[in-house]
Amino acid sequence: MGAFRKTLLFVGGGVFAVGAIGAAIIGTSSSAAPFARVDYKEGSNNGKYAVRLPPLESVPPRQKQLESLRSTSQEENPLDILVIGGGATGSGVALDAALRGLSVGLVERDDFASGTSSRSTKLIHGGVRYLEKAFFNLDPKQLGLVFEALHERAIMLRQAPHLTHPLPTILPCYQWWEVPFYWIGLKCYDAIAAIGNGSLYLSKYYSSAEARRLFPTLSPVRADKKPLRGGIVYFDGQMNDSRVNISVALTAALYGAAVANHTEVVGLLKNSETGKLNGARVRDRLTGEEFDVHAKVVVNAAGPFSDKIHHMVNPTASDIIAPSSGVHITLPSYYSPDGMGLIVPKTKDGRVVFMLPWLGSTIAGTTDSSTEITELPQPHEDEIEFILEAIRDYLNVQVRREDVKSAWSGIRPLARDPRAKDTQNILRDHLVFASPEGLVTVAGGKWTTYRRMAQDTVDKAIQVGQLKPQDSCKTPYVQLIGSHSWDPSYFTFLVQNYRRLKYTVSKSMSPSVGELDIDCAKHLSTSYGDQAYKVCELAQQGWGKRLVHGYPILEAEIVYCAHNEYCFTAADFLARRCRLAFLDAEAANQALPRVVEVLGDIHNWSGSRREEELEQGRRFLASFLGGRTEPKVKQVT
Repeated sequence: MGAFRKTLLFVGGGVFAVGAIGAAIIGTSSSAAPFARVDYKEGSNNGKYAVRLPPLESVPPRQKQLESLRSTSQEENPLDILVIGGGATGSGVALDAALRGLSVGLVERDDFASGTSSRSTKLIHGGVRYLEKAFFNLDPKQLGLVFEALHERAIMLRQAPHLTHPLPTILPCYQWWEVPFYWIGLKCYDAIAAIGNGSLYLSKYYSSAEARRLFPTLSPVRADKKPLRGGIVYFDGQMNDSRVNISVALTAALYGAAVANHTEVVGLLKNSETGKLNGARVRDRLTGEEFDVHAKVVVNAAGPFSDKIHHMVNPTASDIIAPSSGVHITLPSYYSPDGMGLIVPKTKDGRVVFMLPWLGSTIAGTTDSSTEITELPQPHEDEIEFILEAIRDYLNVQVRREDVKSAWSGIRPLARDPRAKDTQNILRDHLVFASPEGLVTVAGGKWTTYRRMAQDTVDKAIQVGQLKPQDSCKTPYVQLIGSHSWDPSYFTFLVQNYRRLKYTVSKSMSPSVGELDIDCAKHLSTSYGDQAYKVCELAQQGWGKRLVHGYPILEAEIVYCAHNEYCFTAADFLARRCRLAFLDAEAANQALPRVVEVLGDIHNWSGSRREEELEQGRRFLASFLGGRTEPKVKQVT
């Protein structure tokens, strides 16, 4: 299809769509606020949608959670639901079920968010690519997916405002027809968001000169000699993905769920009379202890490893997961302006690549190709070079391989469609189904819709197990741990009250306590929300040093996470709690010995256990070096 006909088709369809639904935008835009207010209580003041505060003031220690799971070892005292998998969806199922008054347990083989959920593009988005497919393929399912995701985007931004925020992204146009083509498409995106009650700022066209002022590293001439015709800025959400996941799991624990990481399923249990599943045999990977956990319904939310659990029930069952590899790289902050991303709408092979500011660096990705399922996926050099080449065509700076500070690969657990020949054409929708034995499996979907996936899964579990919840789904209205009294100015409270917080730690305050610098205060505020003051208290007791040069991460965070966030390994902290492995693999290698030392003291590790943890940490971090087997900077010992 020629460019002119393609533009006419899309513009015509877009005009029709905007004419039909664009009026919904009018009442939602506001120049006085970064994004429109979302009325999550649907105008009701009668308390119908109110969510009770968590019954627990602090997260129970892991040992107590394991005791709760062990208490169901007899078939006569089962949980309502046992969730296998502690990623975003599994943790979401645990939270949803707990809020409905059901008894729920969750076991995760590794750590919360240790798999796909920590290796995303960090976007909370509806998917502009799906919208394009919906119009050109006349596919209402794709359009429905965009609508649902944009609605869920608004919920996520409210659930954890300290871990999420709106992010403007510029789409550069280098051919004349791209300006109306993408402008109409993004106006449709705005309209769909408005209908779903989740509008952010409206998209806007900027001239070539204006676009370069907004994104200074944007090239005035593309690699194919096409001149920049302007750019369209639209808004999506951005998140700290693993910390959102962990917060969901911790919030579930506050509402009574028994969640345990580093606990793997080694077998499924069946009722000898009915043949139905009634639990699982689990192993505590930190101690080696095995025990049974009985439940009326078992939920398989193991992500890429869902087939492994499914095959425990039926070894001959067809695979339901079509694994897709998504590689990302981390670059220095100067590649992108602070607070604005870039989308490459179509690479040479038709993919979409993002370049986004994130935690003081720039991340770029992603790839999308079939892959094998492994526990520790690693990026290949050709995938890294593909991303570099894609952004090189659009930037006026030298894009160098040596600038890659970290590289990682994640496995998307797409639901298999036997008619699809490649993963790009597999719908990113989710699938929830129950086996004849009663195993409820959830597969597919995307990060943004994790909450909806969890809701559908709990609905199915209630049906399968004939459970009796005390309440309806409340997750659209719940706030995650750290968000209840947080606002964007919270970091100023930390700075101004750092010394005055000494009354909470009395005589244990270190005499060397100084001031809390702004960078550290902002980092603590946007990582821990209204719980950040607890990290400050620890910092005043001698844990106030930065963990590694160049990053605002304090040693106090190791202590806090070990006691409050189920942090039991160096990888738990460096990858999922503070994100240093994703930001800078070499800096993480430098920090590794100190992390092991602090965790070892807290968890009473032996000398051999510390050496083992150091070796495991080095192997883990090697997967972020992007093909380099050794860091360029010598490790600090």
